[in-house]
Amino acid sequence: MATNCVTRADRIELRATKEEKRLLAAAAAYERLDVTSFIMRNVLPAAREVVEHAERIVLSARDSARVLKLLENPPKPTSALMAAAHRCARRK
Repeated sequence: MATNCVTRADRIELRATKEEKRLLAAAAAYERLDVTSFIMRNVLPAAREVVEHAERIVLSARDSARVLKLLENPPKPTSALMAAAHRCARRK
């Protein structure tokens, strides 16, 4: 049977009350995990969901059609955009 061994080198400091610590230790023991593994297994999916939700852009059907139309037929660059492009090119 293959085991998935992950080396965790970074540390996170977590403050808890005695009761919270006792509860986490008991829950970890019931799951036959150490407290770190128990916390990581239960917190990481929630963290992924929060990040995914924060970084996802959801467009309405109208907005999606507008974006596609602009991609297919981009507007001509404005003078301000051209000036910014020239400034950027000079920096390189």
